[in-house]
Amino acid sequence: MKTSSSTLSRALLAAFGLATAVDLISLLAGAELGHQIAKPLLMPLLAAYAVTRGAPRPLTAALLLGWGGDVFLLSDADWAFLVGMGSFAAGHVCYLVLFGRRRTSPALGALYAAVLVGTVVLLWPDLPADLRVPVAGYSLLLTAMAYRASALGLLAGVGGALFLLSDTLIATGVAGWPQLPAPDFWVMLTYIAAQYLLTAGALHAMYGERRTTV
Repeated sequence: MKTSSSTLSRALLAAFGLATAVDLISLLAGAELGHQIAKPLLMPLLAAYAVTRGAPRPLTAALLLGWGGDVFLLSDADWAFLVGMGSFAAGHVCYLVLFGRRRTSPALGALYAAVLVGTVVLLWPDLPADLRVPVAGYSLLLTAMAYRASALGLLAGVGGALFLLSDTLIATGVAGWPQLPAPDFWVMLTYIAAQYLLTAGALHAMYGERRTTV
């Protein structure tokens, strides 16, 4: 049974890696169909992998809510953007529940607070008027998640920071700021890395190295 579970974990992680490669290569190549197919597979595969490694329910819920956000953000409609942002916000709440009351650095908290205020102040004039308050509220929740992620160790802490970076890149696009070449590639690269590192960090913190390696 243990061998079977380990084999399934490896297969799911490999499938997640394959979906990641297809998605990122598709974005670089401008192959929209590949992105449309691969993106919705990412979080279900990562969640399934996490379940086989004994993931706590808040982690699984956060990943599946991330999947909901991924699906809605495939649409360019304003309502889909808001619903997708709401799904991610609910996922951040699940992450905060997962992190519990573990200690984090006050100095790191001050740094994240400064980043939050600076980012919102800079983006505010360029955001569409109807998105300013939702984006500011979401940014507060996202920054809290990114900060608290460090409570689970370095892996999760880096994952939280990358999640903040990924969504900030999206926000700069919404605000009409100049973008890096292939902007969607950088958004997805940082996002996928963030979710994986949050998962790996959480499993490591909960169960130790024996349960998080495959």
